[in-house]
Amino acid sequence: MTSSEASRQQAHQMNFSLYTILFFWCALVIVSSVYVTTPLYNVFSLTYEVGTATSTWVSGSFSFCYAIGFLFFGILANRLGSKEIIVLGLALLTLITFIIGFIDHFVWLVILRGIQGFVAATFAPTALAYVFELFPARFRITAIGFMSFGYVTAGIFGQVIAEIVNTLFHWQAVFLLFGCFYFVTYVAVRRILPKTAHTSKEAGLQQFVQGSAKIFQQRDFQLCYGITFLLLLTFIGMYTVLEATLTNAPYFLSDRQVLFVRAIGIIGMVASLVANHFVRRLGIVRALRMAIGIAVLGLLCMGLGQIAAIVVGASVVFVFGISLVFPLIMMYIGKIGGEHRAISNAWYAFILFVGATIGPLIAVTLMEMGSISSTFVGLAAILSVGLVLSALLKE
Repeated sequence: MTSSEASRQQAHQMNFSLYTILFFWCALVIVSSVYVTTPLYNVFSLTYEVGTATSTWVSGSFSFCYAIGFLFFGILANRLGSKEIIVLGLALLTLITFIIGFIDHFVWLVILRGIQGFVAATFAPTALAYVFELFPARFRITAIGFMSFGYVTAGIFGQVIAEIVNTLFHWQAVFLLFGCFYFVTYVAVRRILPKTAHTSKEAGLQQFVQGSAKIFQQRDFQLCYGITFLLLLTFIGMYTVLEATLTNAPYFLSDRQVLFVRAIGIIGMVASLVANHFVRRLGIVRALRMAIGIAVLGLLCMGLGQIAAIVVGASVVFVFGISLVFPLIMMYIGKIGGEHRAISNAWYAFILFVGATIGPLIAVTLMEMGSISSTFVGLAAILSVGLVLSALLKE
């Protein structure tokens, strides 16, 4: 290899490393908006004098419209291009998020959170297809792993940032801060990420419907989507219950201690960065089964644990397992998606956040029907269905 060829190769590697970091950051800050209201349910309940179940709609409206947006932008991205959709989404997301920071009415908060969720959906359904268009095969798994790490870390990052900012200032300041994050991200994406040539003027609703029909006729997609539905349902459901567990009898942890518990969940999230290691050793499907089994075990231990250290340690085990599932299921769907990869990823994101929408409602309902311990066991039983479905996947 000549020195000029080596220089070009090094420059390409530096570019792809920069793109990977930017995809990670986008995934982290955009998906954090799903979770920023999770630690604020009690704040909304007390401020606006609504019940706990009603206050969860500040999150539920976002997740539901987020899911709907995936299908809409999944169609549009094929016509306009992945970068163009992401840039447009970040511009609108910046504006809407700043507006929420000045709202002080519960109904408008729910409505604007729904609009925010719809606009935020510009990233996830296009990002995986964008990675396959932009990155050579040897860089692809690393990029997907970092993007998945951003997705799952957002579950902790969003909650921790929201709790800190709300404690120091006010809940509205959370949205003003994230508005700044989105503006910086908009500038970075517009300047750094290149355009790709993969657009189709023929792509539209008819092609989306035809592609979707082919996807849902395949058994492996049906099984994958069944597993996908359960992931954020149990993840958000677990964190909805966790604070109630640790702040009440017999633990009585302070707000600062609960914040620490949320933060150490990041330890479990490193799983998404080592997914490729498990794929090489076990294959995608076996690694997927192992990951779901770990997550189920973590939930069971949370339900059966009698001391705070066991509950907290088990929550890290659960997060480790569920964080490993995300990149594995994305890899599997990307692998079997073929020419319908963008459509299959749009449905993956849609189904994922339909689960996120009902996760807090199911968790609160289970708590009202029984004890907090039985709620964790119930969530473990729900996720166990995913373990059964994974056993039916083709290797």
